[in-house]
Amino acid sequence: MQHTITQISKTISHALRHAPAEYGLTLDPQGWVRIADLLAALKERGMPADEQMLHAILAQSEKKRFEMVGGKIRAYYGHSTEEKIVKQVVEPPEILYHGTVAGNLESILEKGLLPMGRQYVHLSADEKTARMVGSRHAGKVVILQVQARAAYNAGIAFYQENNGVWLSDVVPGGYLVGG
Repeated sequence: MQHTITQISKTISHALRHAPAEYGLTLDPQGWVRIADLLAALKERGMPADEQMLHAILAQSEKKRFEMVGGKIRAYYGHSTEEKIVKQVVEPPEILYHGTVAGNLESILEKGLLPMGRQYVHLSADEKTARMVGSRHAGKVVILQVQARAAYNAGIAFYQENNGVWLSDVVPGGYLVGG
């Protein structure tokens, strides 16, 4: 059976972000696995792939979800595994953005931005990207400005991924503006 690059990409995403054990994989503390191990896991599922195909998947992906370096591959973000992926704390810009829908606004302003089943809160460096993220959900999109530098100065950790996505721990509602 021939699998599309999209199907293989989704399988890789599932393996590296949510269920590595289901694929016989073990993520290291930064989320890396050996490419050879991932390719073997795909082959076991009837999805023969090679490193060249992985490079094609990375090149075609608009969202740049994966990174390959030195014979290893990892998902940048979106992990829901029990073992928390270790990230390097980085001082954020003054403002970051979070896109959501109006129906979530009251809860977010009350409880803050929460990871919601993921390990980290996902933030955007610009409003356009935040709007695109928010539009994946049904409802009127609202953009929140995150007073990231002020939150960081108060002890909230932020992490920057190579693909432009920012992650953080919980961001209390007092650092959110807009809606």
